[in-house]
Amino acid sequence: MSRDQRGAASLLVVALLSVLLLVGAALGVVAAMVWAHRVAQSAADLSALAGAADLQEGGDACAAASRIAGANDASLASCLVQGEEVVVEVTVAGPRWLGQHSDLSARARAGPG
Repeated sequence: MSRDQRGAASLLVVALLSVLLLVGAALGVVAAMVWAHRVAQSAADLSALAGAADLQEGGDACAAASRIAGANDASLASCLVQGEEVVVEVTVAGPRWLGQHSDLSARARAGPG
């Protein structure tokens, strides 16, 4: 090994570790966004089902949907009663890593038939 190549392996290791750290952080953000979207979709599904069940009993479908959305760490963005069907949209806070500031939303519909 010549004198001008001393330390080259150290630089290569530092560069590869930096790339690995960056890829790991990006995968963490993607995983958090997928998880948050699953939470939003679950909250939307449960809210729509609760609203449809309450509507069948003569109650306020949107109030029931809002209550269930809140219990699932989501907020009810919209609620629409169309005949015997309930259509809801909920929003959950997205991950706040690496400059991500957007919330995630999901829609669901429930009713007989």
